[in-house]
Amino acid sequence: MRARSFERFTMAVFVCLFLVGVASAEQPSAAPARADADIPYLYVFVVNSGPITWFIQIPLSVAVLALIIRYAILIRRKNILPTETLAQINQLFQEKKFREAMEFASTDVSMLGGVVHSGLHEAANGYAAMLKAVGDAAEEQSIKLLRRIEVLNIIGNISPMIGLFGTVTGMILAFWALVVIVQKGGVTDAAQLAAGIMYALGTTFWGLLVAIPALAAFSWFRARVEVLADEATAAAEELMAVFKPGAKK
Repeated sequence: MRARSFERFTMAVFVCLFLVGVASAEQPSAAPARADADIPYLYVFVVNSGPITWFIQIPLSVAVLALIIRYAILIRRKNILPTETLAQINQLFQEKKFREAMEFASTDVSMLGGVVHSGLHEAANGYAAMLKAVGDAAEEQSIKLLRRIEVLNIIGNISPMIGLFGTVTGMILAFWALVVIVQKGGVTDAAQLAAGIMYALGTTFWGLLVAIPALAAFSWFRARVEVLADEATAAAEELMAVFKPGAKK
């Protein structure tokens, strides 16, 4: 599965680089364009943004999109708090089949199944121990999910820095080109400086384009994990209420 995902990611990167190459071959001529001419967006935002965009930012944008899709599929109620699992465990509890409920929960891959299994595993130690086990299991599984989505937070934080690095590099090269022209006795103009600045800002554009959806998705997924984990804990504690001293069996 991982190998297949890597192959798809690699193919997407090569497609992006191929589009860059095609656009490079079709660069607009140096003749001044009309003020009302159509803007060549592919050239301005991709081709002219340089190698940092081609080989770092564009692959990162593809990776962010793939991760968002993957986590959107993973972090769903049906995977964390499935109604079928809750109904089955509740039915076994009503029938006093606690051992069968524990075995069923141990084979269930959802967070609810793991939490219920941890609680039932501590049944011999009393109701308080069961509740503690439920809380600890829910926290542990939440941390695992949060660690998985942390990659979005990392990408969202480093992408603007990569863009800023490209901006600084582009500005240095742009001004150095002007210095060389002056040293050779040439005359500089605003168009030459503007072209260099446009190249430099292209990397910043891509840095923000990658960072904004990455950080937004990370915040949403983190909140989603916390909400579903709380609901799974509450559902498990409600099931464990049957073991509460004085509760009707």
